[in-house]
Amino acid sequence: MANVSASRATALFVSNVVFGAIYASFGADAIVDTSSTPTTNLFIRSFFFSVQTFATIGYGTIHPVVIVPNLLVTIESYYSLLANALITGLVFARFARPVAKIIFSDVAIIAPYRGIEGLMFRLVNGRSSQLIELEIKVMFARFVNENGKAVRRFDFLNLERNKVTFLPLSLTVVHPIDDDSPLKGLTSEDYIRGDAELLILITAIDETFAQNVHTRSSYKPSEIRCGHKFVSIYNEVADGEPISIDIRKLSQIEPA
Repeated sequence: MANVSASRATALFVSNVVFGAIYASFGADAIVDTSSTPTTNLFIRSFFFSVQTFATIGYGTIHPVVIVPNLLVTIESYYSLLANALITGLVFARFARPVAKIIFSDVAIIAPYRGIEGLMFRLVNGRSSQLIELEIKVMFARFVNENGKAVRRFDFLNLERNKVTFLPLSLTVVHPIDDDSPLKGLTSEDYIRGDAELLILITAIDETFAQNVHTRSSYKPSEIRCGHKFVSIYNEVADGEPISIDIRKLSQIEPA
């Protein structure tokens, strides 16, 4: 927000400087100041007149004389309408666009899963609006040695569930490490040696705006824990109480 406001202010200031310089080029008789204490500096007077014209303030003490400065006022008036409309549209498009706020666990783990091992990470929706039709893609990137040359290789990982109808309280994404998995047989040292990285892309529909939202994350070798499992994120509740989670436990792990 601050960057957009600063850019807008800079654009408006530069515009007024340019128009003020053009007004000043017409001479002191073209831009007249009839106030009780007139501005003697011609450029300053022209700059303030440009600001008043651009913002449609119109104090009336500074005004143009003869046809050419008045024509320039007409041009600046049309320019200010277009510039303000364009800037307003850009700001609205920037901040009206829904943005997903999915919170990922700080670490991914490799833990026992249905008789084999599985790569897992957890996520929760950080906003009150619902996300529906989630699609999750996970890519495994690492350097491999091919004919004595280090080559970057990318593989999409098959997930236990790569699509969900809506995001519940929390979701654990699982990649079963079976015989077809590129993670089969890899150790922590292998991840470090190959400068491995798990790249995650999530696409969903924001229910409030009915628009697609995207988010992404990644895990480096230092963020992948082998032989660990996540602790339960669900709170203990009595019969009849609603199910809830403790988001503080999102990244908590323990030995498998």
